[in-house]
Amino acid sequence: MRTSLCDTFGIDYPIFAFTPSEHVAAAVSRAGGLGVLGCVRFNDTDELERTLTWLDDNTDGKPYGVDIVMPMKIPTEGTSADLSAYIPEDHKRFVDQTLLELGVPPLPEGEGREGVLGWLHSVARSHLDVALNHRPVLIANALGSPPVDVIEKAHEHGVKVAALAGAAKHALRHVENGVDIIVAQGYEAGGHTGEVASMVLTPDVVDAVGPDVPVLGAGGIGSGRQVAASLALGAQGVWTGSIWLGTEEYRNLASNRGWETAFLRATSSDTVRTRIYTGKPARLLKTRWTEAWASQDAPEPLPMPLQNLLVAEAHNRINASHDPDVISMPIGQVVGRMNAVRPVADVVASLVEEYDEAVARLETYRK
Repeated sequence: MRTSLCDTFGIDYPIFAFTPSEHVAAAVSRAGGLGVLGCVRFNDTDELERTLTWLDDNTDGKPYGVDIVMPMKIPTEGTSADLSAYIPEDHKRFVDQTLLELGVPPLPEGEGREGVLGWLHSVARSHLDVALNHRPVLIANALGSPPVDVIEKAHEHGVKVAALAGAAKHALRHVENGVDIIVAQGYEAGGHTGEVASMVLTPDVVDAVGPDVPVLGAGGIGSGRQVAASLALGAQGVWTGSIWLGTEEYRNLASNRGWETAFLRATSSDTVRTRIYTGKPARLLKTRWTEAWASQDAPEPLPMPLQNLLVAEAHNRINASHDPDVISMPIGQVVGRMNAVRPVADVVASLVEEYDEAVARLETYRK
Protein backbone atom coordinates (compact mmCIF):
# COMPACT_ATOMS: atom_id res chain seq x y z
CA MET A 1 0.00 0.00 0.00
CA ARG A 2 2.30 2.73 -1.24
CA THR A 3 1.58 5.72 -3.49
CA SER A 4 3.37 8.95 -4.34
CA LEU A 5 1.73 10.61 -1.33
CA CYS A 6 3.85 8.41 0.94
CA ASP A 7 6.96 10.04 -0.51
CA THR A 8 5.39 13.50 -0.41
CA PHE A 9 4.68 13.30 3.33
CA GLY A 10 7.26 10.80 4.51
CA ILE A 11 4.70 8.21 5.64
CA ASP A 12 4.53 4.44 5.24
CA TYR A 13 0.88 4.16 4.21
CA PRO A 14 -1.43 6.64 2.42
CA ILE A 15 -3.89 6.50 5.31
CA PHE A 16 -4.96 9.97 6.48
CA ALA A 17 -6.85 9.98 9.76
CA PHE A 18 -9.02 12.92 10.79
CA THR A 19 -9.66 13.00 14.53
CA PRO A 20 -10.44 15.54 17.27
CA SER A 21 -8.08 13.60 19.55
CA GLU A 22 -4.36 14.36 19.65
CA HIS A 23 -3.80 10.91 21.15
CA VAL A 24 -5.37 9.23 18.12
CA ALA A 25 -3.56 11.53 15.68
CA ALA A 26 -0.19 10.79 17.28
CA ALA A 27 -0.84 7.05 17.33
CA VAL A 28 -1.80 7.00 13.64
CA SER A 29 1.34 8.90 12.69
CA ARG A 30 3.52 6.60 14.80
CA ALA A 31 1.89 3.61 13.06
CA GLY A 32 2.84 4.89 9.62
CA GLY A 33 -0.18 6.91 8.52
CA LEU A 34 -0.82 10.64 8.82
CA GLY A 35 -2.81 11.74 11.85
CA VAL A 36 -4.76 14.97 11.25
CA LEU A 37 -5.94 16.84 14.35
CA GLY A 38 -9.34 18.54 14.12
CA CYS A 39 -9.00 22.03 15.60
CA VAL A 40 -12.63 23.16 15.68
CA ARG A 41 -13.04 22.17 19.36
CA PHE A 42 -10.37 24.64 20.51
CA ASN A 43 -11.87 27.93 21.68
CA ASP A 44 -8.60 28.82 23.42
CA THR A 45 -5.50 29.27 21.25
CA ASP A 46 -3.36 28.60 24.32
CA GLU A 47 -4.95 25.15 24.61
CA LEU A 48 -4.28 24.49 20.91
CA GLU A 49 -0.68 25.63 21.42
CA ARG A 50 -0.25 23.14 24.26
CA THR A 51 -1.89 20.35 22.25
CA LEU A 52 0.31 20.87 19.19
CA THR A 53 3.37 21.01 21.41
CA TRP A 54 2.26 17.65 22.81
CA LEU A 55 1.91 16.32 19.26
CA ASP A 56 5.39 17.59 18.39
CA ASP A 57 6.75 15.64 21.35
CA ASN A 58 4.72 12.43 20.99
CA THR A 59 4.85 11.50 17.32
CA ASP A 60 8.43 10.15 17.36
CA GLY A 61 9.36 12.76 14.79
CA LYS A 62 6.70 11.46 12.38
CA PRO A 63 4.59 13.97 10.41
CA TYR A 64 1.07 15.05 11.26
CA GLY A 65 -1.56 17.48 9.94
CA VAL A 66 -4.26 19.79 11.26
CA ASP A 67 -7.83 20.35 10.12
CA ILE A 68 -9.54 23.74 10.36
CA VAL A 69 -13.07 24.92 9.56
CA MET A 70 -12.79 28.03 7.40
CA PRO A 71 -15.31 29.13 4.79
CA MET A 72 -13.76 30.83 1.75
CA LYS A 73 -16.31 33.65 1.98
CA ILE A 74 -16.02 35.45 5.31
CA PRO A 75 -19.41 35.39 7.09
CA THR A 76 -20.79 37.96 9.48
CA GLU A 77 -18.33 37.91 12.36
CA GLY A 78 -18.63 38.52 16.05
CA THR A 79 -18.36 36.75 19.38
CA SER A 80 -20.71 33.99 20.41
CA ALA A 81 -22.50 36.54 22.61
CA ASP A 82 -22.98 38.93 19.66
CA LEU A 83 -24.22 36.20 17.33
CA SER A 84 -26.64 34.74 19.86
CA ALA A 85 -28.84 37.78 19.29
CA TYR A 86 -29.60 36.34 15.83
CA ILE A 87 -30.99 33.09 17.25
CA PRO A 88 -34.82 33.14 17.32
CA GLU A 89 -36.50 32.61 20.68
CA ASP A 90 -38.67 29.85 19.16
CA HIS A 91 -35.53 27.84 18.41
CA LYS A 92 -34.26 28.27 21.96
CA ARG A 93 -37.61 27.18 23.39
CA PHE A 94 -37.66 24.10 21.15
CA VAL A 95 -34.21 23.02 22.35
CA ASP A 96 -35.11 23.56 25.99
CA GLN A 97 -38.39 21.65 25.65
CA THR A 98 -36.76 18.80 23.74
CA LEU A 99 -34.07 18.35 26.39
CA LEU A 100 -36.79 18.29 29.04
CA GLU A 101 -38.81 15.65 27.16
CA LEU A 102 -35.70 13.52 26.62
CA GLY A 103 -34.86 13.65 30.30
CA VAL A 104 -31.48 15.33 29.81
CA PRO A 105 -30.44 16.96 33.10
CA PRO A 106 -28.98 20.48 33.25
CA LEU A 107 -25.29 21.10 33.72
CA PRO A 108 -23.93 22.34 37.03
CA GLU A 109 -24.06 26.14 37.17
CA GLY A 110 -21.32 27.72 35.06
CA GLU A 111 -20.14 24.53 33.31
CA GLY A 112 -19.95 23.94 29.56
CA ARG A 113 -22.17 26.76 28.37
CA GLU A 114 -19.92 28.35 25.75
CA GLY A 115 -20.38 27.42 22.11
CA VAL A 116 -17.62 26.02 19.93
CA LEU A 117 -16.05 29.16 18.49
CA GLY A 118 -13.93 27.19 16.03
CA TRP A 119 -16.79 27.51 13.55
CA LEU A 120 -16.09 31.26 13.32
CA HIS A 121 -13.83 32.43 10.50
CA SER A 122 -11.62 34.58 12.70
CA VAL A 123 -11.07 31.75 15.18
CA ALA A 124 -10.16 29.36 12.36
CA ARG A 125 -7.54 31.89 11.20
CA SER A 126 -6.09 31.97 14.69
CA HIS A 127 -5.90 28.16 14.59
CA LEU A 128 -3.90 28.39 11.38
CA ASP A 129 -1.49 30.93 12.87
CA VAL A 130 -0.85 28.68 15.88
CA ALA A 131 -0.43 25.58 13.71
CA LEU A 132 2.15 27.19 11.44
CA ASN A 133 4.36 27.79 14.48
CA HIS A 134 4.61 24.01 14.85
CA ARG A 135 5.46 21.31 12.31
CA PRO A 136 2.33 20.12 10.48
CA VAL A 137 2.90 18.92 6.92
CA LEU A 138 -0.74 19.36 5.92
CA ILE A 139 -3.51 21.89 6.52
CA ALA A 140 -6.94 20.48 5.66
CA ASN A 141 -10.10 22.55 5.45
CA ALA A 142 -13.38 20.85 6.22
CA LEU A 143 -15.43 23.43 4.27
CA GLY A 144 -13.71 23.29 0.90
CA SER A 145 -11.19 25.88 -0.26
CA PRO A 146 -9.94 28.28 2.38
CA PRO A 147 -9.32 31.87 1.21
CA VAL A 148 -6.48 32.12 -1.32
CA ASP A 149 -4.30 34.15 1.06
CA VAL A 150 -4.54 31.32 3.58
CA ILE A 151 -3.43 28.79 0.96
CA GLU A 152 -0.53 31.02 -0.01
CA LYS A 153 0.49 31.45 3.63
CA ALA A 154 0.55 27.69 4.15
CA HIS A 155 2.64 27.25 1.01
CA GLU A 156 5.12 29.87 2.24
CA HIS A 157 5.67 27.61 5.25
CA GLY A 158 6.12 24.55 3.04
CA VAL A 159 2.79 23.09 4.12
CA LYS A 160 0.43 21.35 1.69
CA VAL A 161 -3.28 22.23 1.66
CA ALA A 162 -6.15 19.76 1.32
CA ALA A 163 -9.83 20.54 0.89
CA LEU A 164 -12.95 18.40 0.99
CA ALA A 165 -15.17 18.17 -2.08
CA GLY A 166 -18.56 16.54 -2.53
CA ALA A 167 -18.75 17.12 -6.29
CA ALA A 168 -16.32 17.29 -9.21
CA LYS A 169 -17.11 20.98 -9.82
CA HIS A 170 -16.11 21.79 -6.25
CA ALA A 171 -12.83 19.92 -6.70
CA LEU A 172 -12.03 21.95 -9.81
CA ARG A 173 -12.58 25.21 -7.93
CA HIS A 174 -10.27 24.00 -5.18
CA VAL A 175 -7.50 23.33 -7.69
CA GLU A 176 -8.01 26.74 -9.30
CA ASN A 177 -7.56 28.31 -5.86
CA GLY A 178 -4.26 26.52 -5.29
CA VAL A 179 -5.33 23.53 -3.17
CA ASP A 180 -2.81 20.68 -3.42
CA ILE A 181 -4.89 17.63 -2.46
CA ILE A 182 -8.59 16.92 -2.94
CA VAL A 183 -10.53 14.85 -0.42
CA ALA A 184 -13.45 13.31 -2.34
CA GLN A 185 -15.95 12.98 0.52
CA GLY A 186 -18.76 10.60 -0.37
CA TYR A 187 -22.34 10.61 0.87
CA GLU A 188 -21.65 7.74 3.29
CA ALA A 189 -19.17 9.78 5.33
CA GLY A 190 -19.68 11.16 8.80
CA GLY A 191 -19.81 14.89 9.43
CA HIS A 192 -20.18 17.34 6.55
CA THR A 193 -20.88 15.46 3.36
CA GLY A 194 -22.44 15.92 -0.06
CA GLU A 195 -25.04 13.94 -1.97
CA VAL A 196 -22.91 11.65 -4.18
CA ALA A 197 -21.71 8.23 -3.00
CA SER A 198 -18.01 7.41 -2.99
CA MET A 199 -18.23 4.77 -5.73
CA VAL A 200 -19.35 7.50 -8.13
CA LEU A 201 -17.67 10.55 -6.61
CA THR A 202 -14.06 9.34 -6.42
CA PRO A 203 -13.61 8.56 -10.14
CA ASP A 204 -15.55 11.71 -11.06
CA VAL A 205 -13.15 13.85 -9.03
CA VAL A 206 -10.04 11.96 -10.20
CA ASP A 207 -11.01 12.43 -13.84
CA ALA A 208 -11.94 16.09 -13.32
CA VAL A 209 -8.71 17.25 -11.65
CA GLY A 210 -6.34 15.14 -13.74
CA PRO A 211 -3.32 13.00 -12.88
CA ASP A 212 -1.23 15.79 -11.34
CA VAL A 213 -3.58 16.47 -8.41
CA PRO A 214 -3.72 13.72 -5.77
CA VAL A 215 -7.16 12.66 -4.57
CA LEU A 216 -8.00 11.00 -1.26
CA GLY A 217 -11.08 8.81 -1.21
CA ALA A 218 -13.34 9.39 1.80
CA GLY A 219 -16.61 7.98 3.05
CA GLY A 220 -17.39 4.44 4.19
CA ILE A 221 -13.78 3.34 4.63
CA GLY A 222 -13.30 1.01 7.57
CA SER A 223 -11.47 -2.00 6.15
CA GLY A 224 -8.54 -2.81 3.90
CA ARG A 225 -10.95 -3.99 1.21
CA GLN A 226 -12.48 -0.52 1.14
CA VAL A 227 -9.03 1.07 0.96
CA ALA A 228 -8.25 -1.16 -2.04
CA ALA A 229 -11.54 -0.20 -3.67
CA SER A 230 -10.80 3.51 -3.23
CA LEU A 231 -7.35 3.17 -4.76
CA ALA A 232 -8.84 1.11 -7.60
CA LEU A 233 -11.16 4.05 -8.31
CA GLY A 234 -8.14 6.30 -8.85
CA ALA A 235 -7.47 7.76 -5.39
CA GLN A 236 -3.87 7.96 -4.18
CA GLY A 237 -4.85 7.49 -0.55
CA VAL A 238 -7.77 7.46 1.86
CA TRP A 239 -9.18 9.99 4.30
CA THR A 240 -10.70 8.22 7.28
CA GLY A 241 -12.56 9.53 10.31
CA SER A 242 -15.31 7.47 11.90
CA ILE A 243 -13.22 4.33 12.51
CA TRP A 244 -10.91 6.21 14.90
CA LEU A 245 -13.83 6.98 17.22
CA GLY A 246 -13.79 3.30 18.13
CA THR A 247 -10.21 3.23 19.41
CA GLU A 248 -8.77 3.00 22.88
CA GLU A 249 -6.84 6.24 22.38
CA TYR A 250 -10.05 8.15 21.68
CA ARG A 251 -11.13 7.48 25.25
CA ASN A 252 -8.54 10.07 26.33
CA LEU A 253 -10.81 12.72 24.76
CA ALA A 254 -14.29 11.23 25.00
CA SER A 255 -15.63 11.06 28.52
CA ASN A 256 -19.12 10.06 27.40
CA ARG A 257 -19.67 6.48 28.54
CA GLY A 258 -22.85 6.24 26.50
CA TRP A 259 -21.03 6.91 23.24
CA GLU A 260 -19.33 3.52 23.02
CA THR A 261 -22.58 1.73 23.76
CA ALA A 262 -24.27 3.72 21.02
CA PHE A 263 -21.82 3.00 18.22
CA LEU A 264 -21.11 -0.63 19.18
CA ARG A 265 -24.80 -1.50 18.80
CA ALA A 266 -25.44 0.63 15.70
CA THR A 267 -25.85 -0.73 12.17
CA SER A 268 -24.99 1.00 8.90
CA SER A 269 -28.63 2.14 8.72
CA ASP A 270 -28.47 4.00 12.03
CA THR A 271 -27.24 7.35 10.76
CA VAL A 272 -29.00 10.38 9.32
CA ARG A 273 -27.84 13.31 7.18
CA THR A 274 -29.15 16.54 8.69
CA ARG A 275 -28.34 20.22 9.25
CA ILE A 276 -29.08 20.16 12.99
CA TYR A 277 -25.43 19.82 14.10
CA THR A 278 -23.82 22.84 12.42
CA GLY A 279 -26.30 24.31 9.96
CA LYS A 280 -24.74 22.45 7.00
CA PRO A 281 -25.63 18.88 5.98
CA ALA A 282 -23.75 16.44 8.19
CA ARG A 283 -24.20 12.75 8.93
CA LEU A 284 -24.90 11.91 12.58
CA LEU A 285 -25.78 8.86 14.61
CA LYS A 286 -29.55 8.46 14.61
CA THR A 287 -30.90 8.93 18.14
CA ARG A 288 -33.92 10.37 19.95
CA TRP A 289 -32.24 13.80 19.60
CA THR A 290 -32.09 13.63 15.79
CA GLU A 291 -35.62 12.21 15.68
CA ALA A 292 -36.92 15.16 17.70
CA TRP A 293 -35.49 17.55 15.10
CA ALA A 294 -37.21 15.55 12.34
CA SER A 295 -40.65 15.97 13.93
CA GLN A 296 -43.30 18.19 12.35
CA ASP A 297 -43.14 20.80 15.11
CA ALA A 298 -39.35 21.19 14.93
CA PRO A 299 -38.00 24.47 13.51
CA GLU A 300 -35.73 24.59 10.49
CA PRO A 301 -32.03 24.47 11.45
CA LEU A 302 -30.24 27.81 11.40
CA PRO A 303 -27.29 28.58 9.10
CA MET A 304 -23.72 28.07 10.27
CA PRO A 305 -22.47 29.17 12.79
CA LEU A 306 -25.80 30.03 14.46
CA GLN A 307 -27.04 26.42 14.62
CA ASN A 308 -23.90 25.31 16.43
CA LEU A 309 -24.23 28.15 18.92
CA LEU A 310 -27.89 27.20 19.44
CA VAL A 311 -27.19 23.56 20.28
CA ALA A 312 -23.74 23.86 21.92
CA GLU A 313 -24.99 23.76 25.51
CA ALA A 314 -27.50 21.06 24.59
CA HIS A 315 -24.69 18.89 23.25
CA ASN A 316 -22.70 19.43 26.43
CA ARG A 317 -25.69 18.40 28.52
CA ILE A 318 -26.32 15.36 26.32
CA ASN A 319 -22.69 14.26 26.58
CA ALA A 320 -22.73 14.67 30.35
CA SER A 321 -25.86 12.52 30.62
CA HIS A 322 -24.09 9.43 29.19
CA ASP A 323 -27.36 8.32 27.57
CA PRO A 324 -26.69 6.26 24.40
CA ASP A 325 -30.26 6.84 23.21
CA VAL A 326 -29.77 10.61 23.00
CA ILE A 327 -26.10 11.10 22.06
CA SER A 328 -25.34 13.65 19.32
CA MET A 329 -22.25 12.65 17.34
CA PRO A 330 -21.10 12.86 13.71
CA ILE A 331 -20.36 9.40 12.32
CA GLY A 332 -20.54 7.70 8.94
CA GLN A 333 -22.39 4.62 7.74
CA VAL A 334 -19.26 2.59 8.45
CA VAL A 335 -20.42 2.62 12.09
CA GLY A 336 -21.99 -0.76 11.32
CA ARG A 337 -18.48 -2.24 11.10
CA MET A 338 -17.34 -0.75 14.41
CA ASN A 339 -17.99 -3.74 16.61
CA ALA A 340 -15.07 -3.53 19.04
CA VAL A 341 -12.82 -0.94 20.66
CA ARG A 342 -9.20 -1.48 19.54
CA PRO A 343 -5.85 0.28 19.79
CA VAL A 344 -5.02 2.59 16.89
CA ALA A 345 -1.99 0.51 15.93
CA ASP A 346 -4.21 -2.57 15.55
CA VAL A 347 -6.63 -0.67 13.31
CA VAL A 348 -3.80 0.51 11.04
CA ALA A 349 -2.29 -2.98 10.91
CA SER A 350 -5.63 -4.54 9.99
CA LEU A 351 -6.21 -1.96 7.23
CA VAL A 352 -2.84 -2.84 5.71
CA GLU A 353 -3.29 -6.62 6.10
CA GLU A 354 -6.79 -6.61 4.63
CA TYR A 355 -5.61 -4.42 1.76
CA ASP A 356 -2.87 -6.91 0.92
CA GLU A 357 -5.37 -9.78 1.07
CA ALA A 358 -7.78 -7.93 -1.23
CA VAL A 359 -5.09 -7.17 -3.81
CA ALA A 360 -3.83 -10.76 -3.68
CA ARG A 361 -7.36 -12.05 -4.21
CA LEU A 362 -7.81 -9.80 -7.23
CA GLU A 363 -4.58 -11.14 -8.68
CA THR A 364 -6.05 -14.65 -8.62
CA TYR A 365 -8.86 -13.46 -10.90
CA ARG A 366 -6.30 -12.69 -13.62
CA LYS A 367 -5.26 -16.32 -13.92
